[in-house]
Amino acid sequence: MALALKESRDILQNKIYLLVVFVQIFIIIGAVGLVVVAAVASDPALMDQSGISSALTVGLPEDLKESSLVKYLEEERITLKYYNTTEDAKPFLGDELVAIIDLSDTGKVVVQIDNSNVFYPVTSSKINNAVNNYNTEKTLKKAGFNESQVKVIQNPVNFRIVKINQDKQAPLILDNAYFVELIYGFIIPFILLLPFFLASNIVTDTVVGEKERKTFEVLLMTPMSSYMVIIGKTLPILLFSLIQSLAWMGFLNLLKVPIYNPFLLGLVLFFIGLGFIGLGIFISMLVDSTKEANSAITLLLVFATFILFVPLFVKSDIFQGVFNFIPTVLMVKIASSPNIKPETMFYIIPTLIISLIIFVATVRSFKHERAIRL
Repeated sequence: MALALKESRDILQNKIYLLVVFVQIFIIIGAVGLVVVAAVASDPALMDQSGISSALTVGLPEDLKESSLVKYLEEERITLKYYNTTEDAKPFLGDELVAIIDLSDTGKVVVQIDNSNVFYPVTSSKINNAVNNYNTEKTLKKAGFNESQVKVIQNPVNFRIVKINQDKQAPLILDNAYFVELIYGFIIPFILLLPFFLASNIVTDTVVGEKERKTFEVLLMTPMSSYMVIIGKTLPILLFSLIQSLAWMGFLNLLKVPIYNPFLLGLVLFFIGLGFIGLGIFISMLVDSTKEANSAITLLLVFATFILFVPLFVKSDIFQGVFNFIPTVLMVKIASSPNIKPETMFYIIPTLIISLIIFVATVRSFKHERAIRL
């Protein structure tokens, strides 16, 4: 406890670490904000609700003003701007205009669109809908159907959505499939593991810092077992990182991104952190300077990022059985659903075992170092 309290005081006096803790708030807000913007930019319905559609300006020649194509474009909530000819509109494409629409000599719709625009996918979708409706109307009228018959054919069914169990509805910031997939499939595991990643400079200081300050031998001569020393070194970093992760869960809930099963999620994070911090201490005992330790920790972070996050983006039936045991995949399943399947508890076992093995290996390495130096 004395060693753990001493390490805790050192952490709280480390201004850089405290700054990093504060910066994480902006990282979280920025990450969630980017996902919200990406979801809105890819969803025509969300763009209409937010009023962003009015910013989508399309250029047309004056002679199309009375065309039914204009009616369908307006139904898509696109802002229309008229020019004498399409040639007059071309200089503004990519600046004031997202696209230019005209009719060819044969009556076909010709679209020139700026595909570098962030709203290109939505604009393209809206224009496609308008053009399809226009072409359908033209074909039906050519076949002899009148205006009312065309409307019936174009809108054969009117859906009325009846919401049930609204009292059990999760207060999600956006009701959008892309948003849910990205926020739970990547952002949440990233945010919850962030404190453990950013604590790397504290991990390297636990042992190699003692060596540089010439206090390592004094630590070895204390009447404590190797297990007690490693626990005293590990516990403060682990608890500080875990507290941050739990705080970010609450913060995400405030941002209307509900995190389910926080206790089980905290248990998984505890063992991930135990393994990660154990590896950091193990590396610290193999090197003699903070510079070497930080370089090694950086390589470890790159490798850990690859192992932990690549499976979140890979859809493979062949490797899915293996991916289920990856901690981040497990975190996604736990955090995204209030109902946990029984086999999920089985998937936790490898993380638990590996973390304990790393911890035992770290203690044995410390014992070996102790025996050599004393």
